Amino acid sequence: MSKVPYEVYTEEVEALSVLSPDGEIINKDMLPKLTDDQLKEIMYRMVFTRTWDDRAVNLGRQGRLGFYAPVSGQEATMIGSEYALQKEDFIAPGYRDIPQIVWHGLPLYQAFLYSRGHQHGGQVPDGVNVLMPQIIIGAQILHAMGIAMGYKLKKQKQVAITYTGDGGSSEGDFYEGLNYAGVYKLPVIFFVQNNGYAITTPFSKQTAALSIAHKAVAAGIKGVKIDGMDVLAVIKAVQEAAERGRNGEGATLIEAVTYRFRPHSLSDDATKYRSKEEEGEWNAKDPIARFAKYLEKKGLWTEEDTARVKEEAKAKVNEEIKKAEKTEKMTIPGLIDSMFEKTPKHLEEQKADFK
Repeated sequence: MSKVPYEVYTEEVEALSVLSPDGEIINKDMLPKLTDDQLKEIMYRMVFTRTWDDRAVNLGRQGRLGFYAPVSGQEATMIGSEYALQKEDFIAPGYRDIPQIVWHGLPLYQAFLYSRGHQHGGQVPDGVNVLMPQIIIGAQILHAMGIAMGYKLKKQKQVAITYTGDGGSSEGDFYEGLNYAGVYKLPVIFFVQNNGYAITTPFSKQTAALSIAHKAVAAGIKGVKIDGMDVLAVIKAVQEAAERGRNGEGATLIEAVTYRFRPHSLSDDATKYRSKEEEGEWNAKDPIARFAKYLEKKGLWTEEDTARVKEEAKAKVNEEIKKAEKTEKMTIPGLIDSMFEKTPKHLEEQKADFK
C-alpha cells in the first residue's frame, strides 16, 4: 500500500477560476455548458440582487426592516450556486443567504417579513424546498445533512446544499456535518462563502489550515476551492458536486473565496478592521463587472440592459416591501395556532387569557 506524504496537505491550494477579472476565459475545461439565454438570466439575477441589496440597506436604516446582512460582492456565490441546482433540491441557508432562497421560490415580501420578525415570513409555500435562514452559526449544516440522509434513505435523486461563512467553519456543527456525510456518503453540498472575515475576525485567526477546502480530507469527502467572484466557476463547481450527490458518490465541500463589499450587518463598522487598500483590491474583482465584460464581448449584454434591470428591481422591491408592510400584524394567539396542528390545552388557556 502506497503512503501519501503528509506534506501534500500543507500545500497551498489555488482557487479555480473560469474568467479573468477582465472577462476573458482562462480555463476552458471548467466552462459550464450554458445557453445565451441562461447567461443573460444569470446576469439579470446578479444585477437585480445588487439593486435589491442597495434598497434593503436603506430600508433597514429607515427602520422598515429588522436584521439585515448585506450581500453585495457575493452575488456570484449566491446566484451561481442556486442556478446550478434543480428546483427539487433543498437549500438550508444561513442568515445572509436570502437571495438563494428567494430565487429558489420564496416570495420576496416573505423574505422582508422574515427580517421584520413576522411569523408569515417563515411559512414557506408548498413546493418551495427551502428552510428559513438560520441565525445560530452553523446549525443549518446539520439540517442539510439530515435532509440529505432522508433523500438517501428514500433513494431520491435530490441533493441538499447548505451555506455558511468562514466563521461557521470553526463551529462544531461544521465538523459533525462533514464527518457524518462522509461516513454515509450523503448527497449534500457544504458551501462555504469565505469572505475573509467572521464579522471582525480575519480568516487567519479562524484556522491554521491553509484553506477550508483542506478540511474535506479528514471527512473523506471531496474538497474544492474556487474563485467566488467568478460566477461561472461557482456554477461549474456546484453542478459537479450535485451530480456526484445524485450518483451516490457522496458529499462535497466547496470553499468559495469571495468578499462582502459592505459591513457584516447594518450595526457593523468595517472601517475599523479593513483597509481601503484591501477593499480597493477586491472591488477590482467585482463579480458583476467581471461577468458583464464577458457577456459584452459575446454581444449579450449592454449598459442599457443593466440600467433596465436596476429599474425593474427597484420597482419590484418597492412593491414587495409595501406588501410586507400591509400584512396583518401578528398576535400571540395567532402565533400559537400556527405552531400546532392541535393546540395543547395549556396553550388554549393562554390564548384565552390574551383575548
